[in-house]
Amino acid sequence: MSVRILGIESSCDETAAAVVADGREILSSVVASQIDVHRKYGGVVPELASREHLRQIVPVVREALEQAKMQLSDIDAIGVTHGPGLVGALLVGITYGKTLAAALEKPLVPVNHLEGHVHAVFLEAHKSGREPKLPAVCLIVSGGHTVLYEVKPDKSRGTFEYRKIGQTRDDAAGEAYDKVAKLLGLGYPGGPILDRLAAATNGVPAPVKFGTIKTRGNPYDFSFSGLKTAAALQPTNASSCARISKRGGARFNRAHARRSRTIVSRERARFRWGRRQQPTPRDI
Repeated sequence: MSVRILGIESSCDETAAAVVADGREILSSVVASQIDVHRKYGGVVPELASREHLRQIVPVVREALEQAKMQLSDIDAIGVTHGPGLVGALLVGITYGKTLAAALEKPLVPVNHLEGHVHAVFLEAHKSGREPKLPAVCLIVSGGHTVLYEVKPDKSRGTFEYRKIGQTRDDAAGEAYDKVAKLLGLGYPGGPILDRLAAATNGVPAPVKFGTIKTRGNPYDFSFSGLKTAAALQPTNASSCARISKRGGARFNRAHARRSRTIVSRERARFRWGRRQQPTPRDI
């Protein structure tokens, strides 16, 4: 018989629950977004996020079970995000998960939010009939996190071993998108809006050119604060904002993505040349 786990996530501004069988088959997945609640503030308000989790967590878990055609008593274990994330938001999910586990006398499994993103890739791969190859470079871009990990199999525990290769030194990728979109008066969340604007340009050159992002020290680190500042220093009259919002947004989008591609390419080259030898720019 398969092992069925109920997963609960409440680390930021989405209340989510899913039922997974044997760590591979997704039987159900329900997400309650809070975008409408936080939109007028231009970002996530922790206190409001916690209150929304309190309202949503019971109906979300109930719907996840209904989609999986299961009862709580059919669950073999409960997994819950225990960090990183907003303290108040995490507390809602952890408390609910602990209560369910105690009442049902089922095991409670704490899950690292970032590790969950890695495993989600494998779930999607199994769903499409593919088997990811390890070791691999994993780029996690989620909310306030932009991190690069080396992922290897850990045969002793039957899971993965992680080594942090690089991370953002200031803003995360998503934060940079939201802040630039707010500067341009485009609304929240900024990522999808800037993506749509970038697609609408059809490759037309932007009136604003952002330079290549440069950092000292670890070549695999990210930095987006300079890109954000460059956008903030552009002219802010009505006519220039109209031009920058559309084509400048596209240029920001490309500059943002260029930094991520460069760092991942460096790490792929390092894998190719061996872990002890650092590749040169010419190799990349």
